[in-house]
Amino acid sequence: MTDPRTLSIKDFGYLLPEKRIAKYPLAERDASKLLIYKDRHITDDVYRNIADHIPNDSLLVFNDTKVVEARLLFQKKTGGIIEIFCLEPHQQYPDITTAMQQHKKVLWHCLIGGASKWKRGQLLEKKIKYNSNDLVLNARYIEKAGESFIIELSWNNPALSFAEVLHLFGAIPLPPYIKRETEASDAERYQTVYAHYEGSVAAPTAGLHFTDTVFENLKEKNIDTGFLTLHVGAGTFKPVKSEIMQDHEMHAEHFTVTKSFIQNLIDHLDKNIIAVGTTSLRTLESLYWLGVKHSTVQRQEPPEITQWEVYSYNEKTMSSREALEKLFNWMTEKGLKQISAKTQIIIAPGYQFKIVSGLITNFHQPQSTLLLLVAAFIGDNWRKVYDHALESNFRFLSYGDGSLLWRAP
Repeated sequence: MTDPRTLSIKDFGYLLPEKRIAKYPLAERDASKLLIYKDRHITDDVYRNIADHIPNDSLLVFNDTKVVEARLLFQKKTGGIIEIFCLEPHQQYPDITTAMQQHKKVLWHCLIGGASKWKRGQLLEKKIKYNSNDLVLNARYIEKAGESFIIELSWNNPALSFAEVLHLFGAIPLPPYIKRETEASDAERYQTVYAHYEGSVAAPTAGLHFTDTVFENLKEKNIDTGFLTLHVGAGTFKPVKSEIMQDHEMHAEHFTVTKSFIQNLIDHLDKNIIAVGTTSLRTLESLYWLGVKHSTVQRQEPPEITQWEVYSYNEKTMSSREALEKLFNWMTEKGLKQISAKTQIIIAPGYQFKIVSGLITNFHQPQSTLLLLVAAFIGDNWRKVYDHALESNFRFLSYGDGSLLWRAP
């Protein structure tokens, strides 16, 4: 496997005019344009017809994470505004789901707008009416931790979980390149129709185009669907500031998959496995590597794939079937119905894909790790695809149009 550490991020740039960035979604989710790239050829359609471009008996894999209202605004007694952006739970919690279900108080890693105006230990308060009573949310600055801050959030209604508190006090955080304030409609549209498990601060946007009608069309063609959960962190928007990739620290994300899902993957290895979104793809490929290092998994809590480790393995270490079966058998031995793990894997040109043959994804920012992933998947023709999308008035980024990309055999 070729190591992509020496890649220059400048080689993955293109000119993206501001007017091509979608500020709002289309009125109908499945009316978004769809670019199909297969065998070096490009055709155009719309998402509601996507089933026409997928072979029977394929497996589409979706990320069923749900975006939380992670943006909290507090006003100090002096009038100043402190913005708290909840990134991820403190490491004392085993996973995001556990942290979201905390009552009374929780510790969270956050970004702070106006941090210089907020003294360590100082308590901020926000009050709303809930069931005719005052519901109070307090935020206490505990300490700085790297690029984030550890904040204790506490509330005066012990019946409410932190997920419920965020829903009442917070706002959906739109990506930084959508330069407008969040509106009421974003609560629904910046969420997939199948979102289920709360924990993301950004949507798995490839799935925003899917509707009940599209799922019915897939079912009629005997195209199977499977769901995993990867909670998308703000790191997905982290720009690559280093000139070469070895100096960039990839963001880590938590994911959960069930044992029955892994069995479904094994059953489809001789067919087509299509990742709906880069988060699904990163998880699927990470499962292969968890299988390869299954003996380590037994000692590691939670299991983790680090940024560069997969590039140190021999390409012929293990087949996809062997790796997934080892992971499945280990779960059987341990009596596990699901596995939660963390992946920091960086997928860039030089990576050899083990599981995924098709990718459904939106159009990504220049010089981003998401664009590196696309370039790894379809090769140098990523430029041809993006040039076509720009020339054909496709809408870009989270609320934009998308593509169905087939990997070369």
